Amino acid sequence: MRQVWVTRAGGPEVLQVQRAPLPHPLPGEVRIRVAAMGVNFADIMGRLGIYPDAPRPPYVPGYEVAGTVDCVGDGVDPALVGQDVLALTKFGGYSEAVCVPVLFVLRRPPGMTVEQAAGFLVPYLTAYAALMALARVRTGDAVLVHAAAGGVGLAAVDLCRRVGATVYGTASAPKHDFLRERGVAHPIDYRQVDFERAVRELTGGRGVDIALDSIGGRSWLKSFRCLAPAGRIVLHGVSAMAPGPRRSLRAAARVLLTTPWFAFNPIALTSANKGVMGVNLAHLWSHAAEVRTWAETLLDWFEAGDLRPHVGGVFDLADAAEAHRLLQQRRNIGKVVLRAAPDAPSD
Repeated sequence: MRQVWVTRAGGPEVLQVQRAPLPHPLPGEVRIRVAAMGVNFADIMGRLGIYPDAPRPPYVPGYEVAGTVDCVGDGVDPALVGQDVLALTKFGGYSEAVCVPVLFVLRRPPGMTVEQAAGFLVPYLTAYAALMALARVRTGDAVLVHAAAGGVGLAAVDLCRRVGATVYGTASAPKHDFLRERGVAHPIDYRQVDFERAVRELTGGRGVDIALDSIGGRSWLKSFRCLAPAGRIVLHGVSAMAPGPRRSLRAAARVLLTTPWFAFNPIALTSANKGVMGVNLAHLWSHAAEVRTWAETLLDWFEAGDLRPHVGGVFDLADAAEAHRLLQQRRNIGKVVLRAAPDAPSD
């Protein structure tokens, strides 16, 4: 089988295809013959060597896959063999076969394509954790979503639309028509206008109830200042640390120096009547039962027609470097996924 390895920290060229024998499931695991796998910004941060949770190179990246169960370990119902599934992986997803604890494996709904399934769990679970579990979004809330045309952004837009919240979404101008069709009431071109000023003007000075910020640094402060009284900001990424194809110590230093530690301390938060929260899906691995419940809820909402996962780029596994370039250059709308060979070898 083929795998894509991060051979060393660096640009997209460090992603290399290698061959490996099929893995065998341990007790409590299933083996999935992978048809497609999702690409996430955390994969890019790991490739650059600036993601603290990533293993030291060389390693196989990847957090989510979709495919078919072809083998089960001891203690797992053999009836799962042959089922089309989607699953979370703690790294190792850029592979044509992967073994996963059965608790992180879910049935793929009949109406969901394998590409949609491959890019469903990470963005929708992140958005669910941020909006539903932490910020408690409600009907009528005003929500600022950064990178609204990305995977997590569109997932957040879906969840806001479902509850009846109004979305203010940052994205480059060419993506605005698509965002309006998806339900973003107020697209904001962050490249041309100051998003903080735009939010203030659009809300008549009130601000938003919730902000989802995956940018980091000074953006966190500006998003915090966009909050209305009793508003909540959820931090779920630091993409400003990866402005180019290679690691930038200057960018990392700039993010750290502009992070608003002064605004996020307990005394300042008490005075501001605002809340600061954070989401890192990888750190919920030990809470599998709760995460699975969230995932089952999201799949139910998909089957009810409430969620519309959008795939904006599909690449062969061997072209993982091009997929990383597309995502890092912010040219994608929705998820970027990799496809395994339809006749992947059985070695």
